[in-house]
Amino acid sequence: MIVTPAYIVPRHDLSLIEIDHLEDRLYDHNRRSTGRDDGKALGFVAVSEQGVQMGAIAGYSWASVAEIKQLWVDGDHRGHGVGRRLLDAAIGEAVIRDCHSVWTLSYDFQAPGFYEKHGFERVAELRDWPPGHTHIVLRRSLKADPSP
Repeated sequence: MIVTPAYIVPRHDLSLIEIDHLEDRLYDHNRRSTGRDDGKALGFVAVSEQGVQMGAIAGYSWASVAEIKQLWVDGDHRGHGVGRRLLDAAIGEAVIRDCHSVWTLSYDFQAPGFYEKHGFERVAELRDWPPGHTHIVLRRSLKADPSP
């Protein structure tokens, strides 16, 4: 086997297409390793009557688990149920996809209380990420865990 040297070069401007390609390669490895080939994107947007985006939620489902990667509501529309409705839509879709749980991450200065109010439990806290703050891992069970 011929080993070709690898040159590491900075590329801090990867395009969305390049990042998607990277995600596809990782998914390919995960699929081969687990035999699970049911990965799907998950996303909803909240729009006004005029078609202006007020908020959005995005993530994916794979191997009977869903993950929320982003949830954002425009500052002018926070506190009016938009985030709850987006979260409900994502959880509803996870149930349709037969997921047993939904996972997300939130910093202490973002919305861990919002998620906890909607049935998520803190699973882990990663302190000092970023310094002086905590990165929180949250999980919401959608089904009772099966007994062995």
